[in-house]
Amino acid sequence: MIKIKINLSLTVAVLMFSICCNAQKIKQRQQPAVVTRQVNLSDSALLDVVQQQTFKYFWDFAHPVSGMARERSNVAYNYGEEVTTTGGTGFGVMAIIVATERKWISRDTAAKRMLKLVNFLTKADSYHGVFPHWLNGATGKTIPFSRKDDGADLVETSYLFQGLLCVRQYFNGTNNTETELRNKISWMWNDIEWNWFTKGGEEVLYWHWSPNNGWAMNFPVRGFNECLIMYVLAASAELYPVTSAVYHHGWAQSIFFKNGKTFYGYKLPLGFDYGGPLFFSQYSFMGLNPHGLKDEYADYWEQNQNHTLINHAYCVDNPKAFKGYGENCWGLTASDTYDGYNAYSPTNDEGTITPTAALSAFPYTPEFSMKALKHFYYDLGDKIWSPYGFTDAFNETKNWYAQSHLAIDQGPIIVMIENYRSGLLWKLFMGCPEIKQGLKKLGFTEPAL
Repeated sequence: MIKIKINLSLTVAVLMFSICCNAQKIKQRQQPAVVTRQVNLSDSALLDVVQQQTFKYFWDFAHPVSGMARERSNVAYNYGEEVTTTGGTGFGVMAIIVATERKWISRDTAAKRMLKLVNFLTKADSYHGVFPHWLNGATGKTIPFSRKDDGADLVETSYLFQGLLCVRQYFNGTNNTETELRNKISWMWNDIEWNWFTKGGEEVLYWHWSPNNGWAMNFPVRGFNECLIMYVLAASAELYPVTSAVYHHGWAQSIFFKNGKTFYGYKLPLGFDYGGPLFFSQYSFMGLNPHGLKDEYADYWEQNQNHTLINHAYCVDNPKAFKGYGENCWGLTASDTYDGYNAYSPTNDEGTITPTAALSAFPYTPEFSMKALKHFYYDLGDKIWSPYGFTDAFNETKNWYAQSHLAIDQGPIIVMIENYRSGLLWKLFMGCPEIKQGLKKLGFTEPAL
C-alpha cells in the first residue's frame, strides 16, 4: 500500500478513499469520443457549454437500472461496473434540476427519471433510514467502502438528501408522477433516525454505523469541514431530530474549529490554517445559501469567500514553483492525482490542480473562476475537455492529465455555477420549511429567516 503524505485537514472519508484508490488497481473504462470545443464564446455561452456538457455525466452515464450516479468513470476497487455513490447521486439530482430549468431535458422526462431513482432507493439497503456510501446500482445492496465501513454513512446520506429535498421543492406539480415523487422523498426523509447516530445520546453525531461492526469506525464528526449540512439536516428532522446541543457541543467543539488568523491578507474565521481543501466551502453550500448566513461562530459568506481567496492567492504565490500555477490556473481540493487520490490544499500541495475547485467557487470568486474556466477550456481543453466536461485533475509538473471523472467533483461544477447565475438550488433548499426551522433551532440567522 502506498503511503500518502497527508495533513490534518483531511477527514476520515478522504483518507480512506485515498488508501482505497492507491491500494487497488484502477482500470479505465472505454472513454467516449473526444468532443470539439467552440471558440470565441461569450462568458454566458461558455457557462452554458460547461454546465450542459458536465450534466451528461449524470444523465447519459447514470446507472441504467437505478438511475444512480456512478462513483467514477473508470472501474475501480475490483467491484466492476456497479459502484454507485450516495452523495454523488445527491449532487446529480441537483444537476438534473438545473438541466430541467434550462430546458436541456423536459420536465416530464426529468420527473420520471427522478421517480425511477427514488423507487430504487425505497428498496435499497439502509440502516436506521441511512444509506451506505456505495450501493450496487443494479441490486441496491451495500458495497463496502472499507472492511468495517459496510453500513450507514450519515455524511453521504446528508448530501443525498440535500439534493432530494431540492427535488421535492422543485417538482411541485399536481400530476401523479410529481405527487408520488414528493411523497416518497418525504417518507424517506422522515425515516432517517438522526438521533440514533448520537451513539446512545452523546452530544455529537457519528459518521458510521454497521449492523456487522456496530460503532467500530468510531468517528464523531466535529467541525469545521464539509459536514455542516449533516448537522443542519439532523436538527431539521421532524421525527428523529437531534438537539441544538449536539451542534454546539459536538460540531462546534474541536481544536480545529475556530481559527481567526489571517492568510494572504484574508481573515479565516473557522477551520484549519489556510482553509483546507476547497470542497469544505462547496459541498454543504450547494443547498445552504451562505449569503447573509450567520451563527455565533461565523459569517459563512466571509468564511467561504475568504477560504477561496486564500486558496487562489496561494496558487498565484506558488511557493513550491509548480508548473502552470497562476492567476488563470488555480484550485486545490480532493481529486484523483498522478499516484492515486489525495485532498490537496495550501498545506498539502504536490502540483495537482482540480478544475472543480475553481469552477465550483464561482459564487465566491466569479472573476477569478472565469479566468480559470477560460484557461481550462481554451488553453488546456485538448488535454482535459471530454464528453462529460472537464476530466478530474491535472499536474503539469508531472505532465499528467486525468482521464477520469468523479461524481462528487462533476456535480458541484453544475450546481455552484447555477447558484452563481440564478441562485436556483439555494432558493429551493432554503425554501424547505424544515430547513428554516432547523436553522433557527441552531441559532442561525439569514435574510429569508
